[in-house]
Amino acid sequence: MRPANIVQSASTLIAEFEDEQTIRSLTPDFQKIKALEFRAVIVTARGDHCDFVSRFFAPRVGIAEDPVTGSAHSSLIPYWHRLTGKNELLSNQVSQRGGVLRCKYKGERVEISGQAVLFSQGKIRL
Repeated sequence: MRPANIVQSASTLIAEFEDEQTIRSLTPDFQKIKALEFRAVIVTARGDHCDFVSRFFAPRVGIAEDPVTGSAHSSLIPYWHRLTGKNELLSNQVSQRGGVLRCKYKGERVEISGQAVLFSQGKIRL
């Protein structure tokens, strides 16, 4: 499987594939991804029941696959805005746990909302 389009920044590679099923069925080679120059690799495609789907891999920084990644959507929202012309997008990160995100493109900023999982709690004493 070859991506239809590849976009890269200094630290991230975005690979767009033809369809959602391709994203769901990818079996990443984490050693090969780790050997790339990029901190992370994001794979994405148009969604069957949403605007786009994605998965996020960052084995170079100790994250084989992140279940739902807000920081990835900071790049994906402008990317899909350019392709669709939409300012409001519905996204599904299709990792094993996965999650649906409501996204808004606001020019220099993006807004992301959805359900969250509490993973840490603490107090700061000043």
